[in-house]
Amino acid sequence: MRALPIIQAARPNARFLVIGGNEVSYGGKSKHPGGLRAQMEEEVGDRVNWKMVHFLGQVPFEDYKKIIQVSSCHIYLTMPFVLSWSFLESMSMQSTIVASDVAPVREAITHGETGLLVDFFDSKAMAAQVVDLLQNPKNYAHIGPNARKHVVETYDFLTVCLPEHLRQINALVPADKQIALP
Repeated sequence: MRALPIIQAARPNARFLVIGGNEVSYGGKSKHPGGLRAQMEEEVGDRVNWKMVHFLGQVPFEDYKKIIQVSSCHIYLTMPFVLSWSFLESMSMQSTIVASDVAPVREAITHGETGLLVDFFDSKAMAAQVVDLLQNPKNYAHIGPNARKHVVETYDFLTVCLPEHLRQINALVPADKQIALP
């Protein structure tokens, strides 16, 4: 949200779709009576054209897919925790992601190859990266296809994850109790 005024100043016709609820999933609650969203709206206030920002809340998966597929940029901000399914889904849909440079995200994104990483706490760097992406899409056209390729090769359930889980489970049990690998 702190990057929003800078991005809007450079790209006044850009629309921003914010997906997700206002609840706290991880970490501490905002001390603001209206929650984190109200806290951020208050902080950036009149520096944002709120008519161009759409808070969609939680959306059905089919709607989520359509939104990602038409988006020019997917901003994924997270503190060090686990990657969300939506992050990997976005990569699989060839989204160009600008994400916080934290360990779990670096597991899936190599800066400049499968996505773009910025310091979570540097809203100016975030804004600069998003603006550059939007102004120079050809410079980043390789990222979406690379992201999909990486996700399929590394995280595909049937060909990568399930066989690896079964191998690890089998390593813990006697041979006569092992699960046949596909």
